[in-house]
Amino acid sequence: MAARSAPSCHLRLEWVYGYRGHQCRNNLYYTAAKEIVYFVAGVGVVYSPREHRQKFYRGHSDDIISLALHPERVLVATGQVGKEPYICVWDSYTVQTVSVLKDVHTHGIACLAFDLDGQRLVSVGLDSKNAVCVWDWKRGRMLSMAPGHTDRIFDISWDLYQPNKLVSCGVKHIKFWSLCGNALTPKRGVFGKTGDLQTILCLACARDELTYSGALNGDIYVWKGINLIRTIQGAHTAGIFSMNSCEEGFATGGRDGCIRLWDLTFKPITVIDLRETEQGYKGLSVRSVCWRGDHILVGTQDSEIFEIVVHERNKPFLIMQGHCEGELWALAVHPTKPLAVTGSDDRSVRIWSLVDHALIARCNMEEPIRCAAVNVDGIHLALGMKDGSFTVLRVRDMTEVVHIKDRKEAIHELKYSPDGTYLAVGCNDSSVDIYGVAQRYKKVGECVGSLSFITHLDWSSDSRYLQTNDGSGKRFLYKMPGGKEVTSKEEIKGMHWASWTCVAGLEVNGIWPKYSDINDINSVDGNYVGQVLVTADDYGVVKLFRYPCLRKGAKFRKYIGHSAHVTNVRWSHDYQWVISIGGADHSVFQWKFIPERKLKDALHIAPQESLAESNSDESDSDLSDVPELDSEIELETQLTYHRQVYKEDLPQLKEQCKEKQKSATSKRRERAPGNSIRLHFIHGYRGYDCRSNLFYTQIGEIVYHVAAVGVIYNRQQNTQRFYLGHDDDILCLAIHPLKDYVATGQVGRDPSIHVWDTETIKPLSILKGYHQYGICAVDFSADGKRLASVGIDDNHTIVLWDWKKGEKLSVTRGSKDKIFVVKMNPYVPDKLITAGIKHMKFWRRAGGGLLGRKGYVGTLGKNDTMMCVVYGWTEEMAFSGTSTGDVCIWRDVFLVKTVKAHDGPVFSMHALEKGFVTGGKDGVVALWDDSFERCLKTYAIKRADLAPGSKGLLLEDNPSIRAISLGHGHILVGTKNGEILEVDKSGPITLLVQGHMEGEVWGLATHPYLPICATVSDDKTLRIWDLSPSHCMLAVRKLKKGGRCCCFSPDGKALAVGLNDGSFLMANADTLEDLVSFHHRKDIISDIRFSPGSGKYVAVASHDSFVDIYNVTSSKRVGVCKGATSYITHIDWDSRGKLLQVNTGAKEQLFFEAPRGKKQSIPSVEVEKISWATWTSVLGLCCEGIWPVIGEITDVTASCLTSDKMVLATGDDLGFVKLFRYPAKGKFGKFKKYVAHSTHVTNVRWTYDDSMLVTLGGADMSLMVWTNEVESHREKKCCDSEESDIDSEEDGGYDSDVTRENEISYTIRALSTNIRPMFGVKPHLQQKEPSVDERQGVVRGSRPPVSRAPPQPEKLQSNNVGKKKRPVEDLVLELAFGYRGRDCRNNVHYLNDGDDIIYHTASVGILHNVATGTQSFYQEHNDDILCLTVNQHPKFINIVATGQVGDSADMSATAPSVHIWDAVNKQTLSILRCSHSKGTISGDVCVWKDHILCRVVARAHNGPVFAMYTTLRDGLIVTGGKERPSKEGGAVKLWDQELRRCRAFRLETGQVTDCVRSVCRGKGKILVGTRNSEIIEVGEKNAACNILVNGHVDGPIWGLATHPSRDFFLSAAEDGTVRLWDIADKKMLNKVNLGHAARTVCYSPEGDMVAIGMKNGEFIILLVSSLKIWGKKRDRRCAIHDIRFSPDSRYLAVGSSENSVDFYDLTLGPTLNRISYCKDIPSFVIQMDFSADSRHLQVSSGCYKRHVYEVPSGKHLVDHAAIDRITWATWTSILGDEVMGIWSRHAEKADVTCACVSHSGISLVTGDDFGMVKLYDFPCPERFAKHKRFLGHSPHVTNIRFTSGDRHVVSAGGDDCSLFVWKCVHMPH
Repeated sequence: MAARSAPSCHLRLEWVYGYRGHQCRNNLYYTAAKEIVYFVAGVGVVYSPREHRQKFYRGHSDDIISLALHPERVLVATGQVGKEPYICVWDSYTVQTVSVLKDVHTHGIACLAFDLDGQRLVSVGLDSKNAVCVWDWKRGRMLSMAPGHTDRIFDISWDLYQPNKLVSCGVKHIKFWSLCGNALTPKRGVFGKTGDLQTILCLACARDELTYSGALNGDIYVWKGINLIRTIQGAHTAGIFSMNSCEEGFATGGRDGCIRLWDLTFKPITVIDLRETEQGYKGLSVRSVCWRGDHILVGTQDSEIFEIVVHERNKPFLIMQGHCEGELWALAVHPTKPLAVTGSDDRSVRIWSLVDHALIARCNMEEPIRCAAVNVDGIHLALGMKDGSFTVLRVRDMTEVVHIKDRKEAIHELKYSPDGTYLAVGCNDSSVDIYGVAQRYKKVGECVGSLSFITHLDWSSDSRYLQTNDGSGKRFLYKMPGGKEVTSKEEIKGMHWASWTCVAGLEVNGIWPKYSDINDINSVDGNYVGQVLVTADDYGVVKLFRYPCLRKGAKFRKYIGHSAHVTNVRWSHDYQWVISIGGADHSVFQWKFIPERKLKDALHIAPQESLAESNSDESDSDLSDVPELDSEIELETQLTYHRQVYKEDLPQLKEQCKEKQKSATSKRRERAPGNSIRLHFIHGYRGYDCRSNLFYTQIGEIVYHVAAVGVIYNRQQNTQRFYLGHDDDILCLAIHPLKDYVATGQVGRDPSIHVWDTETIKPLSILKGYHQYGICAVDFSADGKRLASVGIDDNHTIVLWDWKKGEKLSVTRGSKDKIFVVKMNPYVPDKLITAGIKHMKFWRRAGGGLLGRKGYVGTLGKNDTMMCVVYGWTEEMAFSGTSTGDVCIWRDVFLVKTVKAHDGPVFSMHALEKGFVTGGKDGVVALWDDSFERCLKTYAIKRADLAPGSKGLLLEDNPSIRAISLGHGHILVGTKNGEILEVDKSGPITLLVQGHMEGEVWGLATHPYLPICATVSDDKTLRIWDLSPSHCMLAVRKLKKGGRCCCFSPDGKALAVGLNDGSFLMANADTLEDLVSFHHRKDIISDIRFSPGSGKYVAVASHDSFVDIYNVTSSKRVGVCKGATSYITHIDWDSRGKLLQVNTGAKEQLFFEAPRGKKQSIPSVEVEKISWATWTSVLGLCCEGIWPVIGEITDVTASCLTSDKMVLATGDDLGFVKLFRYPAKGKFGKFKKYVAHSTHVTNVRWTYDDSMLVTLGGADMSLMVWTNEVESHREKKCCDSEESDIDSEEDGGYDSDVTRENEISYTIRALSTNIRPMFGVKPHLQQKEPSVDERQGVVRGSRPPVSRAPPQPEKLQSNNVGKKKRPVEDLVLELAFGYRGRDCRNNVHYLNDGDDIIYHTASVGILHNVATGTQSFYQEHNDDILCLTVNQHPKFINIVATGQVGDSADMSATAPSVHIWDAVNKQTLSILRCSHSKGTISGDVCVWKDHILCRVVARAHNGPVFAMYTTLRDGLIVTGGKERPSKEGGAVKLWDQELRRCRAFRLETGQVTDCVRSVCRGKGKILVGTRNSEIIEVGEKNAACNILVNGHVDGPIWGLATHPSRDFFLSAAEDGTVRLWDIADKKMLNKVNLGHAARTVCYSPEGDMVAIGMKNGEFIILLVSSLKIWGKKRDRRCAIHDIRFSPDSRYLAVGSSENSVDFYDLTLGPTLNRISYCKDIPSFVIQMDFSADSRHLQVSSGCYKRHVYEVPSGKHLVDHAAIDRITWATWTSILGDEVMGIWSRHAEKADVTCACVSHSGISLVTGDDFGMVKLYDFPCPERFAKHKRFLGHSPHVTNIRFTSGDRHVVSAGGDDCSLFVWKCVHMPH
């Protein structure tokens, strides 16, 4: 039995030998107190060299791998590895956690750094993106995050001389970061020609933007800005691992074992070579260095720490040693002295002094060591090796005695016998050899019995027996020394063991969990004296058990610190210490053993604060000695609140059902009914599974919750008001300290907490995003600013919120078991308590985490289940109520005493000024003094004490009390039975509200002529409720069984009730006494109905699928209706009492004749004509429309028709009450919907006069009364109904533009794909064919100095560019033609009093000067801008915010973001990365007040209203919409403030309909942006229009041509227009409407003709002078992709998507007959270019192939040599060896779409699918050529051209319909 409780002794970590030098750098520092801080395994160590003492920080749950020191050098930040790694900031003086940063990184935290003032911390993750994250560490908040690099990052540092700048470095890169707003943006360091690109290992920042970094080859690279300016070569001879800056300068340490000191300008001061010093050795490698004053700390790869005093630099002092890298397995203790011996795979054996905490001897062996043993006399030390040999050394001088190799596999365990005569050696080949010590270790025996490797050995005390364990977990016994196996039970009984280190065996059964057979315990050692056992396992845990422990799953104490597996553990010879060794962390931990007797003095070893809940809490068999759980609590722990369908899933489910619905809604559906209902009163209170959810508000009203409703009950007036913001069960409620706000938490997939005001019933804040499934407890802090909540997920997550801001402050896992309550400390806002099943935890906030300490019970009690908690009169005191009826009194985390308070659980407690009040399951309310010494008074809740004013009846005496609260001179009590009572201090009890008890409620009937109703429930009660203003329960009767249905007789005198056992009874409706009862069925009676009129018959439906008909007067069954295939759900009589309508569970609608029950089939048309006495059916044509779109998932459970047959009310499984117009024909009728019930609504009934609707909630057990508001009352009170599921087109009219905007999905640049349907192998992946020269063995570019061949011709004829060619060096955006109006609204604004306008297109913001037309740009966005707004506040002039699209799955620079910038100087003020998923779109004339529509301005515009603008100064409103221009109407209207009068403006655009997307009003002018991408200025006085900005309406713009000599260019687009633009005048000169989408345009060489290719296969030639058509032709059916005049103006080539090029001879006149065409082009044509002599044409096609044809014959030219000699007139091809370099590495999905070589023939610009314009040198045959990139376009640049003289580049956009003109900057001569 003893093993059932954990041992009462304890281990305290005293010393750790080792330092983590491998795989970590920069992890060793001096603190302000001159202590040394570093880490090893999972422990942070603070070592004081003066006192030779260590302190430990143990807040991590896995290996620590990074460390940073705060600039004030007291606080330390450490980061760990793991699946959910976190960062701890802790105090090196007290070793307590200050803050925890979590929930962001995965895999691990590779580096950390504090900024200059220590406010912020940056961390780098080990995930695939190496995420960089900046924290406000005190608050635990992440400020910003970005992907760091594709490869590992080794170091990161803040620039201490510039704010908001960081530098990171790693594998082959260095990055310079700037932090702006919440966005981190990197720039890569440019290595240039100064140094090789290589891995940078460490860095330090200095003044003047200088950064010093250490490289892998031992050089130091010096950076200024982002450029490498010089290198210091050979600073070290190998990689520089560490760099540390201090006041004097810099220290570096490298793999060469040298430390170098440098001054502040990086001039060398001195060098210290550690390998040359006396402690040094070959291969010493420095991993960490820290220079402070005249001391230098050095950490090495081999786990040593040196301290060097600068003036005695050749005598370093070794202050810490540990094993080097390699697994550590061998451990032995000296039999008489406090020494421990360890041996490792680093081949060293070391002897440690446990008293001096020092290494006293070390010896290197030839082989890795796997085990060790010391003989009894302490003279010999035996070591087992990995190669199967073993060696014996003398302990005193480590000289070899003997070396024996008998085996091939590793020796895993060896032990000397207690008498010192034998040595047993266990090997991995499953044998044990016995050697005689005195015979110079001669082999004397062998044990063979095991089939697996030997893991453990033990000798018996008399040295006659040996026990072994093997890898299969079996235990064997052998006789010594011969090795015969022992099996006889008798013999085994008499054995006594000298030591116990085996993991298998009766004595240690308890170390294994109850239900597992895993072999993860590596080592055990028994302490016979103290009767304790210590174990080591694979999870880094050391545990203490009682010894012996016989039953599986014993209790234990556990200690963490080692990171991964602990390989071995041993007691020291005198049992003072435990030594444990870690395999992977190769560290040695020394624990001090504190036996039981000392514990009494040592209360300071309170439970360790931990974040890490490791594999088991206390232990596995927790319930062994805790009393049985109370039945109520037991039930409650089994509630999961999981739903099949959560309300959050509905929108998605509706989407999936869209298709069905589209087909069905083609018929015009009925409008929703005019009536509406308003929630009036709820009978019910949720007490059966919630506690402490009932409070007085400030003004004495009572607030509580039931179903999905927060209720405020006024007890003077007996009225209720409701908070209806929740959409599912509310599970908890807490009140703000000022008693005016309330927080409620609900069930949901992503459940929300609502904080709302009890006066106005408005939500103040809604918190969600961190819990799952539901929220079971909430509590406000004493200052009311914070809120704590607990979820019902598996970990019972605890979240601390700043609720006003809606942000999470901290989060942690609570417990595996259910938590019932959370309570915040009223004195310290950072502390809180959670309590639940065997759980009492005291939490303290630390940054983003919470640190928990378990309540320490000590000897006073057991870990009991806690049901409620309150704080006492100081921050230290707390009181908790247990499930056994005790009150526990806590000081800090210690249990001080327990007081018996109730019989059965204490469910609720409340603290008063001078005492406490408690309530329990025993139904007693007890008042206590302030220390729980005396019980001052008790009140029993009894029926006898009910005061006359009660609103109902108590069902039983002493109901279980679930909530208790005080105020206003009363005690407020909530019971499990759903009653709310008010207890007067003097004794009388008033019942205020009540509902049904636990169990589903289904039965409901309303009285035929009185405002009362009856309900019957599975709680075995029948109740009568008054629906008039007195709102009370009139009568109740207990039944022998639960019931599901009831019905009043037509005269109201009798009440029939159907029960769940198949019987039914009739009772007197006034007294509820039995009149008669029948029992003919076995299954549930599901519906019961009296026939109309005299009520002669009663029909009784059951789940047996029968309806029985009884004659009431004779009490006989007169008929049975058979024929249903499933259970009956609803029955109705017709008004003559002759016909029954029946619904079944199989959705059948059947008809039977009464009273015999003969089945009738009635055609559905006739059903409508029958007059029904009642209608509760949910099937049939008349109510087809009540089934929702998602009918598969949810059932309509009930319906009821008003007596005027106008309105049908329904209830369904999702908790919705809906009203439909009757009959509801056609699918998916329109309705009004109300949410108040949480899950299924089981029944709905109208009262006799239709004035009220009564609804029943099944699982929420509440009876809700709604008042019916007929249409005429509509004006006074607006209803809160939500509108229907589907809005068909007649609802709000249909408009193409609105629909189109709804359906747009935005392309995100990073994810963009080909705009052309290309196929084949990309050019940069194709195999190149060798050129002529290469075939002849001549390598291009290395021609022989004098070549006899004629010189190669130019690639490209250079046109009129003067003698000296200058390459284009840069492009500057000068003009953008275009405005994004087609799918964005409200995005044009005036600035500077109307002189400038601001708008956007593609990804640039444009400031356009109205007078001059000049533009300036904001180009910081990297993807499309979707919205723009200007700050109208006078304080912030010219501040603009723009929002872009992006991919929120990616947290990098491509995430959606909002930029805030200054319009004048284009400076970015802030960038906000957001979690919008695709981007940001805005947009309604309705006048709203709160959320209720006051009035609608009828048809303000004939089409939709797209834009509105209010000026702050005079309050006039401008609206813009879609409208056909007419005499009185226009698309822009100016209204007065109330929208009563208006004046319309017509836009003279010549369009059939004007569609305005944006309006803005300035001084006397209105600025209008239209759907046609125009921006127009309208004068308010004279209504004159002035077009400021033009653009193509629809894209892509495919065609682009520049004039041969002037600064004009043409563009052709899908909108069917060709437009002529003038660059100099910055405007559109002309536009031609073609009537069909245009694809391509081209000027003739003289510029007098223009050829246009159309999408329908036609092409047109216009004369430029007159714009007359010169000729047109259509020889092809599909789109013309390119069209070209030959340089001699003779031929026209037309390339189409029919894989062909046609030639036309223009000299033959405008008949345009085709003279020939090019055959066998494998795919569609993309671009074409003529040669300079007009004799060849190159064609690039859609399969990434380039072809050359002869003109005009169309013959395919294949001779490479000939092709190489052609000089081309133009080059627009994206294919060919000459432009191989333009294809980037990232072109898997997206292509280069267009290219153009400059007229000078030496520069090349390209456009691609990512929307980038790139500038290259021409030719560029090398792959991935160097280039400059220019952003601005959205995805897909479709075409690009140089203008004449290479003055400008024009680029055309696909998605953005914009034309950008870039100015070329030429290189100087």
